[in-house]
Amino acid sequence: MKDNRTFYKKLINHSLSLEDLLAKESLFKPVPADWHIVMADVKNSTTAVRNGLHHDVNLTATGSVIAVLNVLKEIDSKLQVPYFFGGDGATFLVPDFVLPQVLAVLENFRHHIQKSLYLELRVGALAIGEMYKENRLVQIAKFKATPSLSVPIVLGTGLKTAERIIKSSFVNMPDKEEEDYALNLEGMECRWDEIAPPKEAEKIACLLVDCPVEAKQAEIYHKVILQMNNIFGKYEERQPISRRKLKLDLRLPKIRREMYARLGKYDFVYLITNWFYTVLGNLWFKFSPSGKDYLQEISQLSHTLMVDGTLNCIISGTTEKIDQLIEYLDKLEAQSEMTYGIHITHASIMSCYVENRSQKHVHFIDGTEGGFTKAAEMFKAKLIATK
Repeated sequence: MKDNRTFYKKLINHSLSLEDLLAKESLFKPVPADWHIVMADVKNSTTAVRNGLHHDVNLTATGSVIAVLNVLKEIDSKLQVPYFFGGDGATFLVPDFVLPQVLAVLENFRHHIQKSLYLELRVGALAIGEMYKENRLVQIAKFKATPSLSVPIVLGTGLKTAERIIKSSFVNMPDKEEEDYALNLEGMECRWDEIAPPKEAEKIACLLVDCPVEAKQAEIYHKVILQMNNIFGKYEERQPISRRKLKLDLRLPKIRREMYARLGKYDFVYLITNWFYTVLGNLWFKFSPSGKDYLQEISQLSHTLMVDGTLNCIISGTTEKIDQLIEYLDKLEAQSEMTYGIHITHASIMSCYVENRSQKHVHFIDGTEGGFTKAAEMFKAKLIATK
């Protein structure tokens, strides 16, 4: 039997543009049938966001990624798996041999979040092979988004179908007395202030585009990306994160929120120590060449694009340019080519996984006011209206 453990690691890291990658579907490979789709999703995230808990929802999504990546590092430090950060959850593709450990740590994290932030996290998994039996595709390619960051690009409806099944079949199980894997959230940092767009006149747009017809997905997403290029400029020109707009938030409530999400309890030493380090961090970024280099790395290591069968991205642009994009999307939607949701706001928020500060750090970006969750709310409302 073929060992598929290194499947994702061995994929070619394509450096061509995203629009060119989408134009060459032959570059996408089917995910092995013995891999699994694992999902962690905040239940009733829309309501939580409406109640002002968008930061807690975002921290929960970030924590689920960090918990899984840390346990995978303990099992096999060389293992690479694709994952997708959403504002209210995360999805992972993992090989069979790590599935029990991944589910165990996510179950621990689920109880941790329920006790510390009072949010309910749905966790579950489904084999890729089950999607193939239903004639649902899960085709993947690796895309070099920046010189420092590679991300998975998935075409097909398999992931979204699996997520719907997992959500609908989730059962809230009571906490266990003993767990297989202790929760490790080392590297979780969420101390950045809201990040204004690179230019004063710009806004932040969180966009979700879904084409449910697998045979047309690549073509539709290719068209949307080309239109974005025409309106906003290339990928790097529409990024919402710029070095000069980054600064740490020194307020104690910000660090307290991170403390509860990470530790699940009040810890005075943690609170004061990390506040002190945050003060020092701002001085380091302002006066140290290495600090300024780190800020530049952040802009190169920020997740602002996700394609998991749907196209999700966060971009910056003027109101006029965003209106031009919406006009184009409305035309595609009127032709029944796709459905979209969008949320326009004044700034981005960022949460981080910092293994070390020498290029082993990743940054998860969302819009303020629950950016992607709000975009998904608009998207779902359109689906309901058409039924």
